[in-house]
Amino acid sequence: MALTPEELQILQRIENQLKDMPFYVIEYVRSKKRAGLSPDTLLQYLYRYQHFFQWLLREGLTDAKDTPSIPYSVLAELKKENVELYLEYLKEESIPHEKESVKKRGQAVVALSVNALKSLFNYLTKETEDEDGESYFYRNVMSKIVLHTKRETASRRAQKISSVILNEHEIHDFLQFIEHAYEATLASGLARHRFNRDKERDLAILSLFLGSGIRLGETARILVKKINLKKQLIDIKRKGSKEDTVRVMDQAIQHLKAYLDIRESRYPGSNDVPFLFVTLYGGTVRPLSRRAIENLVTKYTAAFAQGEGMSPHKLRHSFAADFIRNGGSIVLLRDQLGHSNIETTSLYTNLSNKDNEQVLTRMTENRLKQVNKERQ
Repeated sequence: MALTPEELQILQRIENQLKDMPFYVIEYVRSKKRAGLSPDTLLQYLYRYQHFFQWLLREGLTDAKDTPSIPYSVLAELKKENVELYLEYLKEESIPHEKESVKKRGQAVVALSVNALKSLFNYLTKETEDEDGESYFYRNVMSKIVLHTKRETASRRAQKISSVILNEHEIHDFLQFIEHAYEATLASGLARHRFNRDKERDLAILSLFLGSGIRLGETARILVKKINLKKQLIDIKRKGSKEDTVRVMDQAIQHLKAYLDIRESRYPGSNDVPFLFVTLYGGTVRPLSRRAIENLVTKYTAAFAQGEGMSPHKLRHSFAADFIRNGGSIVLLRDQLGHSNIETTSLYTNLSNKDNEQVLTRMTENRLKQVNKERQ
């Protein structure tokens, strides 16, 4: 299995983090890697565990001298009150920040910490096995922890998303802008040179997001040999290392073909790189990183909007909204986007308010007609 330089770096960071972890966390990570949990998620979880164990040491909730020495019996004996105090600490802890004197953690980081701990405790109480064939312990204090988040309707969430995506006309105009007008916005000759070198590649990336709805990580991991231009299909790796095949719109296929035609001549040595999207760094060809893809999407969308740029995920939203607008079913969209839960996909049925507006307009017109009839 080919790994991008980013993925190799993440795996190395995981190994470095494991050097300062108790044995049962090491077992957990090995088990979850075999089960297909993404290395990126595991690394984020390890950062949260490190923070949690350091808190246990500072609060005197363990007699251990350091993190690797903390026995799982400490976790088995934790009270609900202890965990709630830790969550309060997470929310209130001041974090050094370059621009702000005091910065607090957002709800997303707190939720990540809770999910990480729930996953670890579930493993320790259900999946482990000691010499007697029993789990390490059975009392799961994390099962008592409920994280209350702000609730909003699907319609409300859709309204927020729809305000920052490209509509059906803008999708066309955006790609036309990159192809025919973007170069004129560049002030320096070096910037124009780099744009012309990367134009086919960047158009292929942007068109692929808008013509298939695939994720950023999935895009970065596409292998050249997994592309079928004739059938307009690409084999990709979804979350959890799940293999899938995604269908791609004709325009994106045409942009991919144009890029593949110039790939080796524009990026010498790229034939030896299995990943589709590449760049030159110090004269050496290498896979384009997720961060680089994200940055180029933000750059181009900011130039198009003459304001704030958009993320690859917003382009995914744009594709999904256009899919529904053009009569696509929610089941087909679920499969296209690679969602495991159709409830996630159902959000996009609320992204276009045109039908709703048209119904309300007809209702208003009919009521006025009825009033006029009664007056006559």
